[in-house]
Amino acid sequence: MSIRFTAKARSGVIALTVMAGLALGVAGCGGGGDDKKPETTASTSTGGGPQPSTQEGQSDTPLAELKGSDGLLLQITSAQRDSGGFLTVNGTLKNDGAERVVVPAALSGNETEIVRHGRSLGGAALVDAKGKKRYYVLRDTDGRPLTTTGFSTLKAGESLAVFMQFPSPPTDTTEVTFQLPNFAAATIQISG
Repeated sequence: MSIRFTAKARSGVIALTVMAGLALGVAGCGGGGDDKKPETTASTSTGGGPQPSTQEGQSDTPLAELKGSDGLLLQITSAQRDSGGFLTVNGTLKNDGAERVVVPAALSGNETEIVRHGRSLGGAALVDAKGKKRYYVLRDTDGRPLTTTGFSTLKAGESLAVFMQFPSPPTDTTEVTFQLPNFAAATIQISG
């Protein structure tokens, strides 16, 4: 066997292992056996579009509300650290205006690898002022951001449940600043 063949085989095994780990992580986020329906709140959409679902770790009171352009509002409902070294931020993106809104492409960020996979929240970042680090949305092995994707417009009053997954800051970091292009920044508390 040549060294080149061995190196290719080794990189293939590593890629397969990473994909299996991501698949297990996604399967683990599928939810538990509790099939209770969430109570309707003011932020729940009454239109015929996508409906937000109850996500693990969300509370009734958002951790932060960020105002964006054209009446868009992002409510961050949880920032949960898990044992795998990830931090998942959940929330609701809502069109708080009176008109249909095209979600700005700027929310995807400007990195070519993320932008080529369509609209997303791939431009989001967490800033750890204490540790002097900035954390960006994770990507899978194909470069797709580990965040809500595939949305383009929101009708007036419509809401969309969203998530973003980041590398987890150190466990002694309990507060970070959340940033998303076209939105005001906000400080959020990390749980877990």
